[in-house]
Parts: sequence; structure tokens; C-alpha cells
Amino acid sequence: MAGDKKIDPKALRREAEAKQKAARKAEKERKRNSTDPKDMGRVKQVVHAYKLTKEQDPILPWLLLAAFLLPLVAGVVVGIVLRQWLTAPLFGLMVGLVLAMVVLVQRAKRATFKRYAGQAGSAEVALSMLPKTWTSAAAIAANKQMDVVHRALGPGGLILIGEGEPGRTRQLLASEARKHQRVTDRVEVVTLHMGDREGQVPLNKLTRHIQKLPKTLQNYEITEIKQRLRALDAVRPRMPVPKGPMPTSARQMKGARHSLRGR
Repeated sequence: MAGDKKIDPKALRREAEAKQKAARKAEKERKRNSTDPKDMGRVKQVVHAYKLTKEQDPILPWLLLAAFLLPLVAGVVVGIVLRQWLTAPLFGLMVGLVLAMVVLVQRAKRATFKRYAGQAGSAEVALSMLPKTWTSAAAIAANKQMDVVHRALGPGGLILIGEGEPGRTRQLLASEARKHQRVTDRVEVVTLHMGDREGQVPLNKLTRHIQKLPKTLQNYEITEIKQRLRALDAVRPRMPVPKGPMPTSARQMKGARHSLRGR
């Protein structure tokens, strides 16, 4: 029709390119201001981990300095003795960088456990450190007293981790174990109590404890059980428990309890 406006393909293309450019710019700005390590580059991740770890570990700078300098000095000395003026010091430099990174990773884990120790939901921190062969789900069940049950599935089997007051947690854990046992006829559901009392697994040892469990499931069995767990989670009510370790101040705990009651 004569009154219809003609569509200009070039104008549409320019408009689309402008929108894409604006979206890329917005995403770049979001990542630049983000505190989520997933949005950071490798160097920024290392700096972020260093700052957080130093808050809990004041001697960290000296440990990193020693880890870096000792191999470097050894490389220089060996280079002088063997007249390897470039190769030995360069090797010492590389070893120093790797060793410093290893020290940072180990101290960062230790500082993370120290930061969240005693907080409700802190077991999720340990579960997040499991290797990729494991999958975990935090706070799959909880009560009004903030006792919770977490779940991990991997080569070591189907694991339920109770966290909270032992008496209440024992009942909650037993109830969840019965429900989960119905979805797997491969292995017995393993139950653990996280805590510092006798018979419990401390937070800083939980990851290692789970990894050391005897391997009882093959990859195809894990996949099958994972599908059954999705069906189990879909048909039962989920309590609105906040993700991650929960704050422990009186006001914050009161607010969290209100959310559990659906207020």
C-alpha cells in the first residue's frame, strides 16, 4: 500500500547492533562491579581470595612471601653453583609461583571454614568444595528451629548431612533417610551429623570425609538416582530456607524464622 512505510534493512541492522552493544556494555559494567567470583577474571579472583583470606589469616602475606622466595632463592643458588644463570632461577621462579598459589588455596579454604563456623547452613560451604563428580543440594529439609538436612550424591553414594541440635536433627535426618531410601535400591543411604561433638563430623573435615567414603556408585547409577531425586523433590513441599550460611544475630534469626513460617 502507498501509505505503508518501507522497512529499511540497514536501519534495523544498526538498531540491532546498537542494542547488542548496549547489552554488552551493561554486562561488562555488571561484572566489573560484581563481587561474585564467577564474574571475575583469573587475576581478580586471586586478589579477591587474598583479601578475604587475609581478614581471617593475618600471617598470610608472610606465608606467601616465604613460599615464593624459598624456591626462587634456591634456584638462584643452584644457578650460581652449576653456572645455570637463567634456567635454574627461572625454574625456581615458576616453582615459587605455584607453591604460593597452593598455599593461598589451602589457607583460603581454612579461612572460609573459620568464617562460617557455627552458622546455621554452614555445611553448604563444605559441600560446595566437593569435586565435580559430586552434586549437592543444600537445605532439602528443615524445621522451625533451623535444623536442616543437606544432600550430596556421588561415587561414595547418596549422603544426607544433618546440621543442628542433635536430638531434633536425628529425627529429621531419619525421616529424610527413609524417603531417600525409596529412590535408590543400589546402596544404603549414608547419614552424617555435622558438628564438633563426639560422633559428629566437623565443618572443616566434612568435604574430606565425604570424598574418602568407599566408592559404591558408577556414573550411570548416579545419573539414574539423580533423576529419581528430581522426582522426589518435585512432589514434596520445599521449605523456604535461605541459601548459604545463615546469620546468627537475634534480629536476623527472628526474621529467618518468620520466613520459615511463610510470613
